[in-house]
Amino acid sequence: MKLWSSSFADNSTIPGEFAFGVIHPTDHVALSANRNPQLAWSDLPAKTRSLALICHDPDVPSRGDDVNQEDHSVPASLPRVDFFHWILVDLPPTPEEIAAGEYSREITPRGKSGPQAAHGARQGLNDYTGWFAGDAAMSGNYYGYDGPCPPWNDEIRHRYVFTLYALDIERCGVEGDFTGQQVLDALAGHILGQASFTGTYTLNPSLAG
Repeated sequence: MKLWSSSFADNSTIPGEFAFGVIHPTDHVALSANRNPQLAWSDLPAKTRSLALICHDPDVPSRGDDVNQEDHSVPASLPRVDFFHWILVDLPPTPEEIAAGEYSREITPRGKSGPQAAHGARQGLNDYTGWFAGDAAMSGNYYGYDGPCPPWNDEIRHRYVFTLYALDIERCGVEGDFTGQQVLDALAGHILGQASFTGTYTLNPSLAG
């Protein structure tokens, strides 16, 4: 089972058009095009009935004290936690591709609609839902893909891992509004195969380039 992208090479830098934020010379961060990258797959297990796709960042600071603070940095030694950027389930095995921008083409304040999505698939709530919960202008349910926007003062580049799961069921056992962890729990015992693809991203000018 294979997963790849024409939008960027495995373990390389994600272009800014596929991110939520890009580096701004004076304001640290500017909002970006927020398009989902192109993804393609092949060699699925013979009995695959549906696919699930999850994109997560395993490098999010476990404590927010220094995040995006002037004259501070987020130390590389700080323990890190997962942040889910895209949860897509009930995806048909064919066609064997997601086009760039097919599921996300811009930033939508208060979040894109869901859970219903193209091709009969469903999208879960990504972790911007919690991140913006206290922001009056941005709070809402963030379904589908919203791209990278790591702290601009983080000492490490973040990894964004796209994992495609081939399943022996047509419909994932989650209902209503669901999260990445709930999907992972529901996939237990139904995974026929999986493949991953990783991009990296930073908003720290000292690490970019």
